[in-house]
Amino acid sequence: MNEFALPDVGEGLTEAEIIGWRVAVGDTVEVNDVIVEIETAKSLVELPSPYAGVVRTLHAAEGDTVEVGRPIITIGDGAPASGGAAEAPRPESQPHPETERQPMLVGYGPGAEQLVRRRRMAPPSVASVDLEKVKPTRRPLAKPPVRKLAKDLGVDLSEVVATGEVVTRADVEAHAAARQPAEPTPALAPSPTTPDDETRIPIKGVRKWTAEAMVRSAFTAPHVTEWVTVDVSRTMELVARLKGDRAFADVRVSPTLIAAKAICLAMRRTPELNARWDDEAQEIVVKRSVNLGIAAATERGLVVPNVVGADRLSLVDLAAAIGELTATAREGRTQPAQMSGGTFTLTNIGVFGIDAGTPILNPGESGILALGSIERRPWVDDHDQVVPRWVTTLALSFDHRVVDGEQGSRFLADVAAVLRDPAMALTF
Repeated sequence: MNEFALPDVGEGLTEAEIIGWRVAVGDTVEVNDVIVEIETAKSLVELPSPYAGVVRTLHAAEGDTVEVGRPIITIGDGAPASGGAAEAPRPESQPHPETERQPMLVGYGPGAEQLVRRRRMAPPSVASVDLEKVKPTRRPLAKPPVRKLAKDLGVDLSEVVATGEVVTRADVEAHAAARQPAEPTPALAPSPTTPDDETRIPIKGVRKWTAEAMVRSAFTAPHVTEWVTVDVSRTMELVARLKGDRAFADVRVSPTLIAAKAICLAMRRTPELNARWDDEAQEIVVKRSVNLGIAAATERGLVVPNVVGADRLSLVDLAAAIGELTATAREGRTQPAQMSGGTFTLTNIGVFGIDAGTPILNPGESGILALGSIERRPWVDDHDQVVPRWVTTLALSFDHRVVDGEQGSRFLADVAAVLRDPAMALTF
């Protein structure tokens, strides 16, 4: 028998939630077959099997939170279990000594794409099965955010009628609305000690990680926030021109892209914003490469994947990288490695119609820039004439242990200068 313990799929992972099993007791699996989907504090991850054989035991049910190092599945050889039947799944595993963590997950190296389909084993004894009690099961096709919505609403996806090939948010919401009002929902129904006018939502997954990270950041790094209001009409003209350029035909061009490029350019003159405070070593660590985090609001919460080496990318490549990261994030498929190692973050709060805010630093970073909404406003030009211009507000928060006020102000002024006149990029 081989027990597969929950591995650390990210840096410092301590626990994960079982989202869905891809196998059942009695199934035959091969090495690298995907056996389970888990949700960590940052992302959804599919785990491949490191063993080949027959599934004997599932040590956790869907929805359970399991600590790293605890067994989640037992896989035996191909022979039937004693007594002619596979071991039934048990809801909770007994205390188990910490197992040695595997240095690398099978399936994340060469050959991972060559998966072998699992096969169902026939029951050893048909006579021992009560066919009247056997109900066929199916795994509906639905994206992770839709599965999460169904879970929150207490909806069984197998009961939802899909309007297309996959179950959508509208299908889940329609099913939930059609249910009897008196029917309780597991995730949102009030407990006997909960007032009827309250809804209690468990704090876990991305929300739990975000809360812990923000509290740690807010009460560890002394934040300073500065604002500047900028006429970005020339940036908007550049965005319009680039959208018509054949070189940018396959990527999304937006003010966020120009702001990202402006950040990378400003880092050349003020590298202190691309640094972190090492409290244990009592050192300031300045990074040579800009790993630019792009904050993305998803149905699972806020995630910040980063573009590695953003300062070394051309504008076209930077646009492609940002587009790929944000698309993956919205699908709930951002991997832990994509959200670690960031050195600076850009968040676009303007997409929500917000003018400005005081962004909180991501732990381990010393700066974050918020891009406010870009609107047509009356503006006094160089000739003292009031004219309509595209205007936005930039808000820069920085760690005052690492960045002095003069450095933060210079960096913000440089970013603003590029957005005010993109031709200024030639001077950096």
